[in-house]
This record gives sequence, C-alpha cells and structure tokens, in this order.
Amino acid sequence: MSEIKVNKISPRTACGTTTLGDSGDTFTIPAGVSITNQGTASGFGSTGEVSWVTTKKTTGFTVTSGEGYFCDTSSGGFTVTLPAGTAGNSFAVADYTNTFQTGNLTITPNGSQKIGGVAASVKLKTEGQSAYFVYVDDTEGWKNVIDSTSNITGETFIVGSVSGSCNTLTNAPCGNYKLATFKGPGTFTVCSVASSPACNEVEYIIVAGGGGGSRGFNAGGGGGGGGFRFAAPSLAPLTYPAKPIVAPAGVTVTATGFPIVVGGGGAGAAGSGASGVASSGLGLTSAGGGAGGTCGSGANGGSGGGGGSAPGGAFKCGGVGNTPAVSPAQGLPGGRGRHTPPISEGGGAGGGATAAGSDGDFPVPNGGGGGTGGTGAGVPTLFGTNGNPSGGFQHFSGGAGGSGNTAGAASSCGSGAAGGSGPGGTAPSASNFTGGGGGGGQNPHSGGNGGGGIVIIRYKFQ
Repeated sequence: MSEIKVNKISPRTACGTTTLGDSGDTFTIPAGVSITNQGTASGFGSTGEVSWVTTKKTTGFTVTSGEGYFCDTSSGGFTVTLPAGTAGNSFAVADYTNTFQTGNLTITPNGSQKIGGVAASVKLKTEGQSAYFVYVDDTEGWKNVIDSTSNITGETFIVGSVSGSCNTLTNAPCGNYKLATFKGPGTFTVCSVASSPACNEVEYIIVAGGGGGSRGFNAGGGGGGGGFRFAAPSLAPLTYPAKPIVAPAGVTVTATGFPIVVGGGGAGAAGSGASGVASSGLGLTSAGGGAGGTCGSGANGGSGGGGGSAPGGAFKCGGVGNTPAVSPAQGLPGGRGRHTPPISEGGGAGGGATAAGSDGDFPVPNGGGGGTGGTGAGVPTLFGTNGNPSGGFQHFSGGAGGSGNTAGAASSCGSGAAGGSGPGGTAPSASNFTGGGGGGGQNPHSGGNGGGGIVIIRYKFQ
C-alpha cells in the first residue's frame, strides 16, 4: 500500500476548493482522528449525533448506532434491542403516534451493559415521549441526554375566548365541550382553528328578546317568544320536544372574531306593548318576539304576539311567527283575542318556539278566559346554562298567556309569563335570558315585560 505523508494539502489555484479523489471513491477516516473545521464541511458527523430513519418501526428491532427511529406502538408495545455500546455511540427514539402511554416501548441493553447505570431494560410510557441516548462509558452505559414529553402537535380542536362583562366561557357538563355564554354584547373569538376541518363546526342557541304584553279594550294579548335558532348535531340522539327531524348543521368557523348581540325583552304597556329585540351571532339572527295586541292583532315576530280583545265579538288575529322566515322555523303564531258581550274577555296567547298560542275567549263558565301560553323550546341541560341540575331541559322562547276574566296560563315550560286575571289582574313579566313573552294585561293594568334573550355557543375543545 502506498503512503503519502504531508502536513498540508492546498488547492493549486486560489479557488478555495480541494477535491479528494473522484466520484464514487471511498475514504476511511480511522477512529480517534481529529478534524478541525475552520470553514465549512459536510459528511463528517461528530460524537453523539444521529440521523433519523423516517420509515416508522412497528415491531421489535435492533438499533444501529447513529440512527434515530419513529416508533408506532398504536397496535401494541414492542422491544428495541441495543447493540454493544462503545463511547460516543448514540441512538434516539420518538413516539410516532403519541401512544407510548398505552403501548409501552421497551429498550433492552446488550448483555450486561447498562442504561443510566443500571443493567436492566427500561420502558418509555409517556404519551408523545422522545429520548436521545449516548454511550458514555461502561460505568453508566447509555445515558439519556435529551428527553421530551412536550408532545407538540397541531391544534386538534378550536381554541376560543369571549369578551364582555356579562359573558362567560365554561366547561360543559359532558367534559369535552366548552360553552361560550353571552347575556350581553361581546365577541366570540376563535383564537385558532382545529387541524381537522370537521372539528371547526360550532353549535349554537340564539334566542331573541320576548315580546311585551299589552292591555286591550279590557284584556290584552300575551307577548310572543323571541325567535329561537338552535343547532347541536352532536347531541343526537338526545332530543328536545318537537326537535326538527333533520337537525340543522352547526356553523364552520375560521380564526376570527364573531360579534354577538343579545336582544332585550319588549316592555309591557297599558296600551300596545313593545316587541322584543333581535339577537345575533355567527352570521345568524333570531327576530324579537311580537308584542301582544290591544284592541287588534298581535305583532309579527320570531313568534307572534297574541291578539287583544275588542268590542263586537270579532276575533283579533295573533301575530305571524317565523318573521322573517328561516328554516327550521324560529317560532310560531300567536292566538286570537275576542270580546264576547256582555262580559267575556279573552286575550290570545303569544306563540312559542314549538307551539302556537291558543285563542282567548274560550267557552268557560262566567266568560272566556285568556289562552294558554305557547310551549317554549327545551334543550338538554348539557347545553343549557340554567338547566335543572338533576337533568331535564332548559327552556327558551315560550309564549305568554293572554289576560281575561280567567287568566291565561304561563307556557308549560315556564319561560313565557302568565296573563293577568280579571278584573284588574296584574300581568307578570318573563324571566330574563329566556326570551319568554310578557303576560297580557287586564284593565287597568299594563302587560308584563318580555324576557331578554341569550346566545350560547358550544364547541369541542378536547
């Protein structure tokens, strides 16, 4: 074998590049040789470095020094066997599918060699763990010099926030969802979206303010429930009363802010009450409930107000619900009011989200009574914020009872108020944040106030 001994190899010209051999030639650098690099070089590894093998491992294998491996234990744990180590050898492993916590990765040393000073196997059993080992000496053996359990991944779910002094962001009772609840104006901000498009769909309840009750010729109509718009596909097969057979899809969001408006309830009056105010969010709007009628028809709205009583025995129509029209319908019409001489008075009931208001002036002893209120919509408590803690439904957008010689009842779900009973009955107001209608008033009293609305957004966060 020929041998050349020199102290320095320099390029013949000032090009700065020296070529050793031709393409395909192999140069062997003996162990222990020191290479001093004052410029740049490629292809020369230093002690402890690894090159990653990007073909994942799914079964047991033997490590080659200087390599890193992505280990997939989703189908079960397996064993990694180490070669005989010498100082400067290295290897690394990483949890490919974030399943080390269920499928442990076992690392077994060669013969009597050690891992961290102990001649025994070790198990990696932390989700998302990666570990980097260097063989130091025979006393300590393989030392773990880098260990990461940060499990850094793309966001799997939405990250959101809320603004506004009356608004909250809480965990839903089911544990995997958050509820952004708005009782006043604010913004629902999607800080970041999920890596999977399917996880960017949010569910919602948008309830407008309920209509105020009125006082008619003698008996006034009850206020209609605020418009009720609802989508919660993940709750199937759980249902609420009269839930649409085909539930609407949620809204797919992007990383931006969504302004939220919560409508107030309409004021009751000694004459014509006021309709409720619309609520909106996520590009959707629910219309305010229609006010109850005085001597005429109830007002149109999310649900229609009940008609008032008027002289002459003619029915006065309830207001039209689902105005403006959306699908599924956001509410139903109010009932008719009537005055039947000589004494029978009956204001119609306001419509609700899932039941129309009934007519006043029913043929009852001693005259006609106010109609019973429309049934409000019920929603499973794992979505609603004020639901019965023992289960059941949280109810919104109930129509109110009209007034009369016999008072109209509150909506069976309780969110719409009862009508005032005559003579001189006082009409109650609906509770706030329910969208219920205010009760119809009996002369000389005013109708009750409608309840303010609410907006709830439900999304999966884990």
